[in-house]
Amino acid sequence: MAQNIGFVSTRFAGQDGVSLESAKWAEVLWEDRHVSFWYSGQSDRDPGISHVVPEAYFGFPENKWINERIWGKDQRDRFVTERIRNLTDYIKSTLYQFVDKFDLDILIPQNCLAIPMHLPLGIALTEFLSETRMPAIAHHHDFFWERTRFSVNSVPDYLDMSFPPKLSNMRDVVINNEAQEQLALRKGISSLVIPNVFDFANPPDPADEYASDVRKEIGLKEDDFFILQPTRVVPRKGIEQAIKLVSLLKDPRCKLVISHEAGDEGYEYLGMLEQLAKEENVDMRVVADRVGEVRHRDSEGRKIYTLWDLYLHADFVTYPSLYEGFGNALLEAIYFRKPVLINRYSIFVRDIEPKGFRLMTMDGFVTPGMAERVRQILHDEELREEIVSHNYEVARQFYSYSVVRSTLRAFIASLTGY
Repeated sequence: MAQNIGFVSTRFAGQDGVSLESAKWAEVLWEDRHVSFWYSGQSDRDPGISHVVPEAYFGFPENKWINERIWGKDQRDRFVTERIRNLTDYIKSTLYQFVDKFDLDILIPQNCLAIPMHLPLGIALTEFLSETRMPAIAHHHDFFWERTRFSVNSVPDYLDMSFPPKLSNMRDVVINNEAQEQLALRKGISSLVIPNVFDFANPPDPADEYASDVRKEIGLKEDDFFILQPTRVVPRKGIEQAIKLVSLLKDPRCKLVISHEAGDEGYEYLGMLEQLAKEENVDMRVVADRVGEVRHRDSEGRKIYTLWDLYLHADFVTYPSLYEGFGNALLEAIYFRKPVLINRYSIFVRDIEPKGFRLMTMDGFVTPGMAERVRQILHDEELREEIVSHNYEVARQFYSYSVVRSTLRAFIASLTGY
């Protein structure tokens, strides 16, 4: 029986993991004729099926005011508690409006009961679900205990209560085995692991006319090797190892292209990377000003491409992250049939590596032997095709939409009886 499903988060916009994965879940649910609706503080979803409440966005001034006074401190002022309560009560009233407006049957909180970027939203959701006993499936991407900036705080009472809450009318989903264990250990909550997924049943289309000139537009020649680092410039992405790899390849045709900008935490890091690239004689270019969430032309009339347009043209993908909750970029590279160099971060070692992919792996640093292997892959088309075809088949088995479909069907049946 078709249900009306309400997704809830602080933001559904852009290319972050929560926005991307929730859209995939909605697609899978639609196959069973479940209709999805969206509640958030920022949204790029269809306005006709969205309920946008600016106060629910983590960047809303009142929420930022609260965050400044609860993180990194072990005592909170009574006035701060009052402000938390006031914003919580208001947001809770908007959740009631959202459910009434679209006549919802099930809620799917997306990460807002896991990481306290917006504490009042998490408390409001907990109270709403406790008051209504409405069925819910909570999708947790990363927990507060995984982030050092939340380790000293003045809100342990709220974190115990709502991040996440232990509710009989809610099922919990995590994205890796480590999170499943920690959730059981810390909260006594059982959960199911649903990894990030991709639509491997439908391979990507080849580059169309719009994207046909990507290489030329970002300054690459026909015979250059396009080595893509498909991430933001932040320290945990380990981009210095990608620079080291290109340096060891000792081929001026190898160009390292970084797709996204630095953002708040990465400007000093970017400066360090630029200095390193200069010292290592590596042609590194950050093309964030030519990459957007949708294709369009900028104020100068230049084409803005999507990350997917870049993948289609790349020859090789580097992903030397030190830590990832799962690793969306890895699945994307495999989906677009590109060979990958990956650092063996803990979640990869435990959850992904045993599946049997053929990837170039490193343990924290690049060696000359790895560079030799990458050089071989770049120059041997037959070997490259063999590797990417194998990886695509493995991913289709373990990371297709069907993985989500079967679990969500079981959850919906257990919650609603249908």
